Amino acid sequence: MKLTTNYLGLTLANPLMVGASPFGDVPHMARQLQDAGVSAIVMRSLFEEQIDAEQRALLHNLETTAEGHAEATSYFPGYSDYQLTPDHYLRQIAQLKQTLSIPVIASLNGTRPGGWTDYARRIESAGADALELNLYQLATDPEVAGDMVEAAMLATVSDVVGSVQIPVAVKISPFHTSLAHFTLALESAGAKGVVVFNRFYQPDIQIEELEVVPQLRLSDSSELLLRLRWLAILSPQLKHSLALSGGVHTVDDMIKGLMAGAQVVQLVSVLLRHGPRVVASLLAGLTQWLDEHGYDSVGQLRGAMNLKRCPDPAAFERANYIRILQTWKV
Repeated sequence: MKLTTNYLGLTLANPLMVGASPFGDVPHMARQLQDAGVSAIVMRSLFEEQIDAEQRALLHNLETTAEGHAEATSYFPGYSDYQLTPDHYLRQIAQLKQTLSIPVIASLNGTRPGGWTDYARRIESAGADALELNLYQLATDPEVAGDMVEAAMLATVSDVVGSVQIPVAVKISPFHTSLAHFTLALESAGAKGVVVFNRFYQPDIQIEELEVVPQLRLSDSSELLLRLRWLAILSPQLKHSLALSGGVHTVDDMIKGLMAGAQVVQLVSVLLRHGPRVVASLLAGLTQWLDEHGYDSVGQLRGAMNLKRCPDPAAFERANYIRILQTWKV
């Protein structure tokens, strides 16, 4: 059974890779995951804010501001709270490359063009095989139109892609007016892949303390549906790679993602819950399912249920919405 797949021009042994997470912080843990069978690993993100703070030497000023205007700045981590400083991040790439034989993909997380994007070049020099650019942004300014937000994102992608030779994937949210148009624009800007989707961690409110507090909830399979729909819509239209991120916990989840059009699926929450041993189980289940259903390879399965090839494309569009609502009875 041929499980190999091509992602960002990299030939991977199988479609299971580790998504951006703390697993790349500890080389021996990353090695355990490699030994368990994952085909690549994405490091945790290096953030625009921490790069800018270091480059402008504003650590002291940021701390002073946080004390004077706590409601405005104290919610951000202190500089020492980031798990990997920019320099440590580069050293970590080199260490992972020495420890692992699978591709190591670095991650940059930002919102707009700036000096921080120069770090893409340093990441490449440190030995990363590819870069995942995470465009995490909430558009809260009513004076900024949607096309302006996307224009800034595309400019950021162009800056990063233009500064490196390694392939760049862009991790996006589903919150775009015309997601299909935006992903095509990402390809035109030079992106070699799109990661579907970023998980927006929603803050909660403590009503007695009058505080906004962070909330971390690991994903479950219910998050898969949004991703399946858009993978199925995007995969016939994009020339380059698609990755599924969020909601993959079972063999069925993985198969659905491949059928919808993903080249790879990224695992994080399931690994946090069950550890590296789950990888072998998922790969064995995938191999068995392919064999039982007459598939010779993962490539043969990929996109079998996308918008172009599924028996009823309307099921991914407005017809699904209408059908669901009309089946409700009281």
